[in-house]
Amino acid sequence: MSHKTGKDWNEIKSNDSWAIFKIMSEFVQGYESMAKIGPSISVFGSARTQAHNKYYQKAVNVSRMLAERGYGVITGGGPGIMEAGNKGAQEGGGQSIGLNIELPFEQTGNKHIDVDCNLKFDYFFVRKVVFVKYSQAFVVLPGGFGTLDEMFEALTLIQTKKIAKKPVVLIGKDYWSGLIDWIKNTMLAEGNISADDLNLFKVVEDEEEAIEYIDDFFKTHSLTPNF
Repeated sequence: MSHKTGKDWNEIKSNDSWAIFKIMSEFVQGYESMAKIGPSISVFGSARTQAHNKYYQKAVNVSRMLAERGYGVITGGGPGIMEAGNKGAQEGGGQSIGLNIELPFEQTGNKHIDVDCNLKFDYFFVRKVVFVKYSQAFVVLPGGFGTLDEMFEALTLIQTKKIAKKPVVLIGKDYWSGLIDWIKNTMLAEGNISADDLNLFKVVEDEEEAIEYIDDFFKTHSLTPNF
């Protein structure tokens, strides 16, 4: 078994220090670009969802309705549900924003992102900060690990009051029912969350219900950046 020498470790530490400037540049680029855009809502979901899937069309529909209400739509910029979200935003005449991430598979920018709203990131954590900072609500459609990561990031920040309460709405009762049952029957039963935490999100079946939930929320809450 080989061990790194002191010289090796010094080189690693030097590279880590220089990486800070790359990270800073991504934050600056993201903040400056998003600050020019009005109130927006994030739409999360799988990159693998095909256009014939019912949830692809639901993503198009809900994003179009959000755009028609004056919101920009933010997605991860890739295919699947993300593409559907950007497509719906453009159909609704709203701003269509893509926060792309460099990946060895799956991720390529979709054609429905506005040219001046196509941002590219190397770091997931920078991308997630930009998602959260500029999102007035989070619409979550079926997805995998990345979708769950983004959803629970938002819920954690709301739960811990690091950001103000924002609507988190999950579309597709069949898809989410197993997770919600586990949250209630295991997480809550073990005392790892409180009963009030179940009110941090809402599960709906249809796009219209999601829009109604968001509309009702902003009848009594203002639209502001999250931090």
